[in-house]
Amino acid sequence: MSRIAHVLVALLLTVAPAAAQSWQIDTAHSRAQFTVRHLMISDIRGDFGAVTGTVDYDGKDLTKAKVNATIDVKSISTRVDKRDEHLKTDDFLDVANHPIMTFVSTSITPKGKGTYNMAGNLTIRGTTKQVVFELTQPAGPVTTRGTTKIGASASGKINRKDFGVKYHEVLDNGGLGVADEVFIQLDVELIQRAARTSSN
Repeated sequence: MSRIAHVLVALLLTVAPAAAQSWQIDTAHSRAQFTVRHLMISDIRGDFGAVTGTVDYDGKDLTKAKVNATIDVKSISTRVDKRDEHLKTDDFLDVANHPIMTFVSTSITPKGKGTYNMAGNLTIRGTTKQVVFELTQPAGPVTTRGTTKIGASASGKINRKDFGVKYHEVLDNGGLGVADEVFIQLDVELIQRAARTSSN
């Protein structure tokens, strides 16, 4: 190989993008939380503890990351058993027919210092809509007990009726018993997955 060819190869290696790394959501340290206005006077908060999925991210360019997450709807908790059982019915999430929610990112674009707009397809009750969450720059990586991890947070608002969550109660003053707008907060830890090796 000529000296010029060597130089060209070196330049290509220098500018080649970093390979995407595969990260797995650590369910034990991740939550999908929600807040909704109740009776127009207070906020009810709850979460889904069973969040799973993967993220492809090279650790450098967040705009190239790909997110694929699944939530077990049965894991919903507002700390009140009777309310949780109601939320699982057809009035709200219809767990019997739609046991999971999914989110698949379609794009991540810079928004401001350390923040990004993460657009993607959110599926609830079998209905898929594009939503946009504000994503913060991931924290880490850190290594603990031989495992490399990063953390990330995202938040945004959706209209529950866009997804067929139809419960409707009108108060005497004309207000809603449960607001249509729902605030969502995602806090996840990600574990770096071991690279696959080909077998002979």
